Amino acid sequence: MTRRLLVLAALGLIACNRGAVSDTAVGTLEMVEVNVGPLQPARAVRVIAQEGDAVQAGDTLAIFTTPTLTASLAQAEARAAAADEAARELASGARPGEIARGEQELDMAESDATRAAADLARLEPLALKGDVSRASLDAARAAARTTAARRDAARETLQLLRDGARKERRAAAAADARGAQAAAEGWKATANDLVLLSPVAGVVSSRNVEPGEVLAAGQSAITVGQPDRPWARIYVSQFVLPRLKAGDTLVARLDGDTTVYRGRITAIATRAEFTPRVALTEQEREDLLFGVKVEFVWAGDRLRAGMPVTVTLPPAK
Repeated sequence: MTRRLLVLAALGLIACNRGAVSDTAVGTLEMVEVNVGPLQPARAVRVIAQEGDAVQAGDTLAIFTTPTLTASLAQAEARAAAADEAARELASGARPGEIARGEQELDMAESDATRAAADLARLEPLALKGDVSRASLDAARAAARTTAARRDAARETLQLLRDGARKERRAAAAADARGAQAAAEGWKATANDLVLLSPVAGVVSSRNVEPGEVLAAGQSAITVGQPDRPWARIYVSQFVLPRLKAGDTLVARLDGDTTVYRGRITAIATRAEFTPRVALTEQEREDLLFGVKVEFVWAGDRLRAGMPVTVTLPPAK
């Protein structure tokens, strides 16, 4: 509304002075404001900031929570710990005790295979003479094959224990551990995001939440203003516009104050405001105004938001 009134006032001034170009423009001082809020729906547990408080970047403004945050974080951390232990176990290979037991089982299997082979070698000549039955020979041969197979299996098992898990399995376990750790870090980041910190140094200009209230994602809980970055938007006619460019320095004064304040043009509107919808006449073209943003140098408490400021425009060349 303030902006519209300023534009209408400027239009009235131009209408009363057709053909005349004003050497000043009036704007209202504003300050850069930053809205701080939760990144997801959450309930305010504690609101520390009060309106008017001076804060530094990193100061805690408010603390929020969600119903499942604590449980989800604990679950994610437990899952990450289990996945990490599993990856470590596969990477470290078999324990010495497991290898020793495998060696013992291989020794027993080799002894059984050697004894069965010896029994078969002793019975085969006797079977040729008919001193041993065919059934006894077949049993000795079966025992020799069984014990030999058991020996080979024990040897393979021992070799696998010594080699450890396959490379692909170790890589998969390591990847699973990294994924579980990333999930836990994500929940930690969520918990940290629910502790609202001031992103800038400034003054709390608005406290928009009280303990117990629930805010939607992105809704402002605290507004931090930066009074050390005052700015004003002035409106100039199309005749003054060619004199201005971004980066130019302008001077301004407050009402009833002779102090000169310096500002820098940071933005110039690319489209006229309050343009009539009908075809423009020559007189109507004089009513076109363009917004110009001017940022001022910090001057302590002299420049406050809401104050009207008169900006001197550069003369025509």
